[in-house]
Amino acid sequence: MDLLKLLALDEEDLKIVSAHVQDAVMKVGDLDFIAASRQFVVPMYRFAWEKDATASTPQPERRNSVLHFDRVLAAKLAGISRGKSDEVLSLLAITYAATDTPAGTVDLVFAGGGTIRLEVECIEARLVDLGGAWEASSRPAHETDRD
Repeated sequence: MDLLKLLALDEEDLKIVSAHVQDAVMKVGDLDFIAASRQFVVPMYRFAWEKDATASTPQPERRNSVLHFDRVLAAKLAGISRGKSDEVLSLLAITYAATDTPAGTVDLVFAGGGTIRLEVECIEARLVDLGGAWEASSRPAHETDRD
């Protein structure tokens, strides 16, 4: 198994990371903002889109991964309750908006309308597969996939 390791230092890099974590699932209670080290950590089970796209007969697969952001000044949640630690979130996309370049906001956008907004000094994110992988029960589907 090829373990994925990606680094994002600008908006274009972040778009690539976003594509790789689309449809990743995680529990609210596993999300962690470590203010002292200015990190936001997102342990996740990501759908391995890169494997699905290159296989002649795709076997849907999820991988145990972690995404973390450095240089985070603040983290704000909207539509997500920290009190529901077992609630499962499905990540749709990660976006960036510059405020005072290179500073800006990174939004993690979830199915159902939840969002996590990170105020960052600059984009510095890492996505790493941790080694666990298993066959997914299905391939994620979106409205455009069903047409």
